[in-house]
Amino acid sequence: MTDGWRPTGSDRGVTDTPAGSNRSGAQQVGFPAKIMGEDGAGVTDEPQGSESHREEPVREEMDWPIYGVAVRELAHMVADDGYRPDMILSIARGGLFVAGSLGYALAVKNLYVMNVEYYTGVDERLDIPVILPPYVDWVDLGDKRILIVDDVADTGHTLALVRETALAQVGEVRSAVLYQKPQSVVDCEYVWRHTDRWINFPWSTEPPVVDLEGAGTSVLDA
Repeated sequence: MTDGWRPTGSDRGVTDTPAGSNRSGAQQVGFPAKIMGEDGAGVTDEPQGSESHREEPVREEMDWPIYGVAVRELAHMVADDGYRPDMILSIARGGLFVAGSLGYALAVKNLYVMNVEYYTGVDERLDIPVILPPYVDWVDLGDKRILIVDDVADTGHTLALVRETALAQVGEVRSAVLYQKPQSVVDCEYVWRHTDRWINFPWSTEPPVVDLEGAGTSVLDA
């Protein structure tokens, strides 16, 4: 799932603690987080000096150049750990971008997509996440290594459902995300950055170009 131009979606937020692979101990390097104030103006990542600044919610702004560095470093974490997935399983929609990039970086052509409904509005969720059709065909995957990919692990409930589903069907499962929140019930093996802030991703920051009344969904970033 993905953060968007408003703060909803399955997995969000960010601390600026660099995060490497839990298995390999690789460290994140590269672009610092770009933190945005509520008015869109950049603010520093240091403690704020005034009462008004402390009251402003801060968000991490990931633009396309930062994304390019982040996903490349995430790929190195997987590769340096010696994990060679036979298949990448993307959680739509935010995981599609990350999965495609990792597919090229890790030379994995077999990309699958799983769509899970969990968020139904701003901070509104179903009781449990639900896997939507079309479903993954797990035939002949019993001994395969799978890498589950999403943009952010927020509550982690979506990732947990996908992991449990995959574990019953394949040989080995690991997870990779750009961001992971402290409250996530899944501790992913590969995390580019840990955070407790809202995140704006480059693919969902701008509003849609279509009229939402005629669109298939009114939930923009879930």
